[in-house]
Amino acid sequence: MTTGTKGFDLGGNLPDMSNLGGFGRRILRLGLVVFVLILLFASVVSIPTGHVGVLTLFGKVTGETLAEGIHLINPLKSVQKLTIQTQSVKESASVPSNEGLILALDTSLLFHLDRTKAAEVYQKVGPNYAEKIVEPTLRAAIRAATSAHTANALYTNARELVQQQIQDELSTQLASRGVIIENVLLRDVQLPAMLKSSIEAKQQAEQDALRMNFILQKEKQEAERKRIEAQGIADFQKIVAQGISPQLLEWKGIEATEKLATSSNSKVVVVGNTKNGLPLILGPQ
Repeated sequence: MTTGTKGFDLGGNLPDMSNLGGFGRRILRLGLVVFVLILLFASVVSIPTGHVGVLTLFGKVTGETLAEGIHLINPLKSVQKLTIQTQSVKESASVPSNEGLILALDTSLLFHLDRTKAAEVYQKVGPNYAEKIVEPTLRAAIRAATSAHTANALYTNARELVQQQIQDELSTQLASRGVIIENVLLRDVQLPAMLKSSIEAKQQAEQDALRMNFILQKEKQEAERKRIEAQGIADFQKIVAQGISPQLLEWKGIEATEKLATSSNSKVVVVGNTKNGLPLILGPQ
C-alpha cells in the first residue's frame, strides 16, 4: 500500500535522487576547494623580520630552520619562531670582593641567538633559553670576576677589566650552546657607605698631593726662569761696561755739545771745564 506522498514508498524503498545529482556535484566541488584552501594555508608560513623558524614533525625537531620571509612547508609540520635580534638582560646582584666585602653591582648583558644553532637550542633548552642558561651563567661570571679584585679597584680603575673578564667568560660558556655575547656593561657599583667615604677621601688626598706637586714644579720653573733672566741682564751689563771707555764718553759728549749748540733753543754755555775740557751748557732760567 502506498500513500499520497510523492516519491516516498512506505514499503521502505529509498526516494529517487536522480534530480539532485547536479546539486551534489556542486557541493562536492565546493568541499574540495575548501579542503585545498585549508591545505594551502596550512602549508604556507611567514617568518617575521629578525626571527628564524624551527620545524617540528609530530613534536620532533627535524633540524630544519627557515629564514625570514614566506615559505611553503609540509602541512603536517609545525613552526616555532625564535628571535635572533639583540636581547638584553639586566642583573642586580650582591657580589663579594677580594677582601670579602659585599658590593651591589648592576650589570647589563647584550646577546642574540645564533641562527645556525636555533634548532639545537630549541631542542635541548627550549624557547626560554635566556632564563634557563643565560641569566644563571651571567650571575656566576659576575661573582667569579669580582672576587678576583679589591673593592677599591672595582670602584675606581678595574671596571673595564671586570667587564672584559665577564664577557670572555660568558662567550666561552655560551657560544657552544648557541648564544652569541655582544657586550657586557657595568652600569653601577655600590660600596658600603663607610668604605665609599674612605676611598673618596683617599682619592681627594691623592688629587691634592698631585696638585701641590704641580704648584711646586711650576714655582721651581718660575724661579729658574728668573735666575736665567737675571744672569742674562748681568752678562749684558758686563759686556756693555767693558765696551765703554773714557775716550768714547768724551766723544759722545762732543757730539751732544754740537747738537745743543746748533739748536734753536736759548741756552747758556760755560766754557773751561778742567776735567774733560767739554763746555757746560745750561738751559734757560
